[in-house]
Amino acid sequence: MTFDAIMKDIQAGNYQPVYFLCGEEPFYIDKVSDYIEEHALTEAEKAFNQIVFYGKEVDHKAIEDNARQFPMMASRRVVILKEAQNMKTIDELVGYIEKPSPQTILVLCHKYKKPDKRKAFGKLVSKKTCYLETKKLYDNQVGAWIQNYLRGSGVKIDLGVSELIAEYLGTDLSKITNELDKILINLGDKKNIDAQVVQDNIGISKDYNVFEFQKALGMKDEVKVYRIIQYFSENPKSNPIPLLVGSLYNYFSKLLITRANLQKGDQTLMSALKLGSPYFLREYKQAAGKFSITQLKAIIRALSKADQYSKGIGSRMSTNKSILIDFANVVLHH
Repeated sequence: MTFDAIMKDIQAGNYQPVYFLCGEEPFYIDKVSDYIEEHALTEAEKAFNQIVFYGKEVDHKAIEDNARQFPMMASRRVVILKEAQNMKTIDELVGYIEKPSPQTILVLCHKYKKPDKRKAFGKLVSKKTCYLETKKLYDNQVGAWIQNYLRGSGVKIDLGVSELIAEYLGTDLSKITNELDKILINLGDKKNIDAQVVQDNIGISKDYNVFEFQKALGMKDEVKVYRIIQYFSENPKSNPIPLLVGSLYNYFSKLLITRANLQKGDQTLMSALKLGSPYFLREYKQAAGKFSITQLKAIIRALSKADQYSKGIGSRMSTNKSILIDFANVVLHH
């Protein structure tokens, strides 16, 4: 089943005997598990009928024994196994999964990987349980995901701002939702999130962030480039150089792809760049036109050196500021 379908069912009070929640994205696994933990039983019922285990601490016998107990003064029991991927005897649950107790909700949270469906256990859970397999979002999907998440609260966000958050926070949905929820709490009656709101609540400067830095480099805006480098050097914790180098590598790699396909149509370019929306396409095309393919390859090599220098390899006396200045000089003057 899909995450949305499972949430719709459990929010309506329709529970299945066994849930097997697995995959690379823990956010969805936690959402389903947390909802069942909080809502399947009343507070009074939980004391005798709900138990949470962790994979490293139990074996299959403890899980099965608790799942087969009769509920006390309640219509059901809830047994949750977190970090199920760490339970060495999880495959021994096949007998229970074949014939689960109708009076128990068993939730198995198997994070970061999925079972081998070529084996008996993998085949069984995919067929006999309420099975959810999650996948990590690609970088180009996060901005749209942020917009959809906020839309559920009746709040809009500027497209460029959602992409800024995605660039700054990466693809960790739990981290992203924590920051978005912080914004929603402080938003009051406002129904739109702009760059100022993000700066006030997440700490991403609307003028001095990696987005603006790479844009200034792409446009060869020398004054702005050095101004942002100075800001970064004064705020190193907010702008760690590994994050900057990674983002810049991603940006200039996109410019290289754009430059190589500049004469092709926008749809071809969007596909080559794996863009979720055309929002940045114009900027990429404009910036790519300022560089040759040879120059862009040299810039990417310079980024590799900057990464090494930031780790103390090859230039141990370099500061983060000098590393960024040396890199900026390659972009601006070569």
